[in-house]
Amino acid sequence: MATVSVPPSLLLSGYAHNQYCSISLVFPSSRAVLPRSLGAITCCAVDPSSQVVASPVSNNGWAATERTEIRLGLPSKGRMADDTLGLLKDCQLSVRQSNPRQYVAEIPQLSNLEVWFQRPKDIVRKLLSGDLDLGIVGFDTVSEHGQGNEDLIIVHDALDYGDCRLSIAIPKYGIFENVNSLRQLAEMSRWTPERPLRVATGFTYVGPKFMRENGLNHVSFSTADGALEAAPAMGIADAILDLVSSGTTLRENNLKEIEGGTVLKSQAVLVASRKSLTERKGVLGITHEILERFEAHLRAVGQFMVTANMRGSSAEDVARRILSQPSLSGLQGPTISPVYSKGGGEAAIDYYAINVCVPKKALYKSMQQLREIGGTGVLVSPLTYIFDEETPRWRQLLSKLGL
Repeated sequence: MATVSVPPSLLLSGYAHNQYCSISLVFPSSRAVLPRSLGAITCCAVDPSSQVVASPVSNNGWAATERTEIRLGLPSKGRMADDTLGLLKDCQLSVRQSNPRQYVAEIPQLSNLEVWFQRPKDIVRKLLSGDLDLGIVGFDTVSEHGQGNEDLIIVHDALDYGDCRLSIAIPKYGIFENVNSLRQLAEMSRWTPERPLRVATGFTYVGPKFMRENGLNHVSFSTADGALEAAPAMGIADAILDLVSSGTTLRENNLKEIEGGTVLKSQAVLVASRKSLTERKGVLGITHEILERFEAHLRAVGQFMVTANMRGSSAEDVARRILSQPSLSGLQGPTISPVYSKGGGEAAIDYYAINVCVPKKALYKSMQQLREIGGTGVLVSPLTYIFDEETPRWRQLLSKLGL
């Protein structure tokens, strides 16, 4: 009889089919690690009563200590997944997936990096278990499933998509008709230990914590996924705690948000395992590159480079005229250089070229101001990246790590 050694959390179930035993592997815990050297498992048993014996093996350390690959977890489906892949592509970090059914992919520009597509909550859990090193999820997911664990570090807190808020919503009618704030909700005398405020939610960590901190002590929570808006009308909850984007779905179901009832505001974030950053070779370097690319791209979004020619007696004269206009100050000031033209057989300076960065919302006003001070031949180009000498978030990360 052969003995297969697996972690205690690895369950093996077999059934006899003709003269072969088919083995299915179930991983109930994210800490279960299948050795890379184990390519396939085949069990041949002539006697259907034959068994495969699993001998427990201790797994005392951090789950990821044996591997050398760096792992990035990305959402596997939905709008968050599409927007994440779009951001990476805009940063020249396109994810290459040979088969859309596969859960493992790569980013060719980042060597030794594996991309793993997972459910957002599983990304957080696997960061904590050491099965992932980096991940991109919503801040709400980090808050709910990370539960304040200090091993999770937010590397970039504003990736500019997935915007929503986690809010309490109550009916517009009945006993809640004149309740418009969290304070008024808490002061309702009807909530008692025998008849608490019933809240339907999928956020069973941050929800109770928020309620306690805001004086609502008699509250019961029922877990639910999807279509929470129907719970009050069905009589199974008094209120809901759910993610809200535009609020349209709430209004269409006769629900309303209340003042002070926003638990948190969320958008996509880049999160990392502190242990991975400090103990796994290469993770800090890859994190630095991803962070720099994100920062440079996001800073350039909505910015335009304006180039124009302007007559002037000197570069200083042109600079004074440009800086007198509030929309032409640029990031640190305009760049001015002489334009040489051939006149009388000699190079002469008649114009100066101006380069200045302006935000999209001020673009037309900037054009008007530029013309007023003598600008001609104006060219406008969208910017792809704006790289700083050093990204502020990188300095913050090093400070958090004590480096």
